[in-house]
Amino acid sequence: MMTFGGIQKNSFIDYPGKLSAVLFVSGCNFTCPYCHNADLAKGKLPNPLTEGRVYAFLDARQGFLEAVVLSGGEPTLCKDIFRICRRIKSLGYPLKLDTNGSRPYVLEKLLKEKIIDYVAMDIKTDPVAYGPPLAPIGSSDKVLKSIDLLMSQNVPYEFRTTCVTPFVSPAIMTRIGRRLKGAGAYFLQPFQPQNVLLPDYCSAAPTDTLDLESLRAAVAAFVPTCKVRA
Repeated sequence: MMTFGGIQKNSFIDYPGKLSAVLFVSGCNFTCPYCHNADLAKGKLPNPLTEGRVYAFLDARQGFLEAVVLSGGEPTLCKDIFRICRRIKSLGYPLKLDTNGSRPYVLEKLLKEKIIDYVAMDIKTDPVAYGPPLAPIGSSDKVLKSIDLLMSQNVPYEFRTTCVTPFVSPAIMTRIGRRLKGAGAYFLQPFQPQNVLLPDYCSAAPTDTLDLESLRAAVAAFVPTCKVRA
């Protein structure tokens, strides 16, 4: 049995159109400097919860909660993810997965088993340019495979990008837009400087120069549903 890194008991924004609980899995294989779940990314357990407590909570909230979100960290690193997803689904909840797209073979199996109902995948920068300090060398091929996988499935999904320099610019967004052409939904979200993974790195980045509307315009020709999320 695993231990979750925490839970958000009520969220109106994490699962589109549904009141959800968000479960946080600890540990991540990416090192995004601007990550706002720094303790989880480092593998810590800020507010540890046993599986038993989580399932008891979800069972008690049936009829009130409408969905569950599995977030992180990076949930697809969890060796128990299939068992956990099946257990949550057995309680009757639609299940959303938040992922960085680095483990397409896990994502593909989750989709084939029909144990996730919605996927939100982060696009950190131009997918062909993944590498330090964001991600390990060799991550691009895996991320590209996950993009293609989601865009070929019938499961609802969204892509999303946290807009922070130097990983995002109008030119980079244009390249991302070409890669995601025809995607169902793409959201841009502002960088939040609190509790980040690498504070010194982020404090040196001129994040205030980014105009999210201009970034949205750069990609909208390819992904008309691209929106800014506050």
